[in-house]
Amino acid sequence: MGAAGVGGAGYRRTVTPPRTATGSATPSARAKGRRRGARPSGTELLAAAVGAVPGGAERPGQLQMTTAIEECVAGGEHLLVQAGTGTGKSLAYLAPALTVDGPVVVSTATLALQSQLVDHDLPRLADAVEPVLGRRPTFAVLKGRHHYLCLARLDNSTEEEPEDTLFDTPAARPGGGTKWLGEAGRLGKQVERLRDWAEKTATGDRDELDPGVDDQAWRLVSMPARECVGAARCPFGQECFAEASRARAREADIVVTNHSLLAVDMLADRHIVPPHKLLIVDEAHELADRVSSAAQAELVPELIDRTTRRARTLLRPETAEALIAAGDALAVGLAEAPAGRITAGLPTPLREACTLLDAATRSALDAIGDIKADDPDPVRKQQAKAALDELSTTAQRLLEEGDHDVAWVEKNDSGNRRALVVAPLSVAGTLATHLYDERTVVATSATLALGGRFDTVARALGLDAPPPAPPSPAAAALAARTGPGRPAAEAPGRRLAGDVTPNTVVPATEGPGWRSLDVGSPFDYARQGILYVAAHLPRPSVSGLPEAAGEELLGLVEALGGRTLGLFSSRRAAQQAAELLRARTDLPVLLQGEEALPLLVRRFREERASCLFGVMSLWQGVDVPGDACQLVVIDRLPFPRPDEPLAAARAAAVDAGGGSGFSAVSVPIAAVRLAQGVGRLIRATGDRGVVAVLDSRLETARGYGPFLRRSLPPFWYTTRPEVARGALERLAKS
Repeated sequence: MGAAGVGGAGYRRTVTPPRTATGSATPSARAKGRRRGARPSGTELLAAAVGAVPGGAERPGQLQMTTAIEECVAGGEHLLVQAGTGTGKSLAYLAPALTVDGPVVVSTATLALQSQLVDHDLPRLADAVEPVLGRRPTFAVLKGRHHYLCLARLDNSTEEEPEDTLFDTPAARPGGGTKWLGEAGRLGKQVERLRDWAEKTATGDRDELDPGVDDQAWRLVSMPARECVGAARCPFGQECFAEASRARAREADIVVTNHSLLAVDMLADRHIVPPHKLLIVDEAHELADRVSSAAQAELVPELIDRTTRRARTLLRPETAEALIAAGDALAVGLAEAPAGRITAGLPTPLREACTLLDAATRSALDAIGDIKADDPDPVRKQQAKAALDELSTTAQRLLEEGDHDVAWVEKNDSGNRRALVVAPLSVAGTLATHLYDERTVVATSATLALGGRFDTVARALGLDAPPPAPPSPAAAALAARTGPGRPAAEAPGRRLAGDVTPNTVVPATEGPGWRSLDVGSPFDYARQGILYVAAHLPRPSVSGLPEAAGEELLGLVEALGGRTLGLFSSRRAAQQAAELLRARTDLPVLLQGEEALPLLVRRFREERASCLFGVMSLWQGVDVPGDACQLVVIDRLPFPRPDEPLAAARAAAVDAGGGSGFSAVSVPIAAVRLAQGVGRLIRATGDRGVVAVLDSRLETARGYGPFLRRSLPPFWYTTRPEVARGALERLAKS
């Protein structure tokens, strides 16, 4: 059955989703429970949580973080916390969160961390603290509206949108070409399965659909927020899964969401996430990029074509033709324009296309008019208006060519994607305006202190970070009370033999209304790992893997006998490394892209002698404790590519202001990426191994080399290849 015939008319669901979380207390009941006796402190709740874990022991950094969060909530200050791997930072912030009148919002960057919180940390915490609190705390997950099944969309699927059902335009499909009939039938079967699931699901959450469906099928039954008419106008408003998820969030003690939705909430004047007094941003080093992505917009010819088809029945023929002409003009302009950042104003063909599109969308919006209470089809009308309004706003933004925006032409290698993109030059102002008002913000990550200080990340997050100065008495007292969290060891870049510099935690930095804290890590990095920089190698100059670096890689991997995670700057370099090891060794070599990434990681974890090579998505999120990963190799320092439009524009802006764009933009980006990559080695207290950086600049670059080394955990440091190979040979025998 084709998708056009799946929706059916007059679809009605007989099961109403629950409006509250299972077992959750109402707000009044929660308040009543909290008034019984003295409210426990965050440290008491943390002790209960740790005590409930078999063999659990209090970690100094964990307690330090909980104490600091309680103090900042009480004092109305914001807090930046660097918490190294193994600190147990999730419990350290969840425990004090339960002392705040809820809900408290926790935002994560990755699905892996979100799943860990929802499936493991929060249920265990709820079990442990229930006797102390006198009630069971509740939690909920809040996702974007498009993550939930939309009954109105399901009811309307959809004879009038063939490009979204039986056929895709060639340019919109990987590799081009029209969808063959078998695929169309498969799509119809998926949508029919979604209709059956709609009768059974209590949440409508896509993540609970097993097995899942592909993105195209899900688009047919989900509704982006901008296209939603709202529960009051929607005929399915009382049954809406997305609205039910928001209702559950309002009643929960802790709400787990993601940076992308948090960014959209800020840009929408905070109307999505429920009101709250405390926001905890985990993986905070990712937040600015997610806000930038949320504020980014693009024009794609296929989107104009799809919008025209969606709105055609609401428009006069000449208005629809004007939209088609604007899409054709954009396609021609993009075909002629080279890929990359636009620095001298929009090229004439693209400017003319944006002008045509602006006029056509305005005319179409005027023709559609307002959505009235008695409108026979408000959902379809709102979808058309939202898509047209987004095109109009983006065209106007591009035509303005504001100094605060960056525009570029984007094309992929296969040539089937061409887009005109615009994004903000900086989101620090947006964060300063919308992130901190009327709530306490705790931002935490394992990589917040770059170059040994917090001020770089603080400024990126919209905080006022003055030049380095002695800490205030309050910050000094906080550090004195909680004590250092990192064991003494030599500073990165220093050798143990005769030249040892004690390294404790990163010194506190503070500014108006905020303070920082480094609680260190329970790992003894100086004894568990070596940071080896191949300083004898030539400075990398060409793309791919240089021959000398390849030979160095081969020697290190052979010394250990596999067990190597290779983090490369390009797919070409990763592929060359894989080909080299496959030709010269018998070791199993797993290459990103040859199989699904979760399968590759599982094989790497299970096959002791294997090597896993890949690019940027492996630099964070790969967690392989134990002896399966005892060598992490980084081929070159992960500076942004010169053709990355946003990084290049931001660096140029700093240069124009008399500063160093490379130091202010490229070096901090490299520091975060490098710290994330290096952090793949030591994941547990028993882990041992070597991080090998095959880029001599980490040792030889006097300007940024020390800054990058100070951004890394305090491993034992060497530039002698025989020392690194000797350590790997001993590990191979152990």
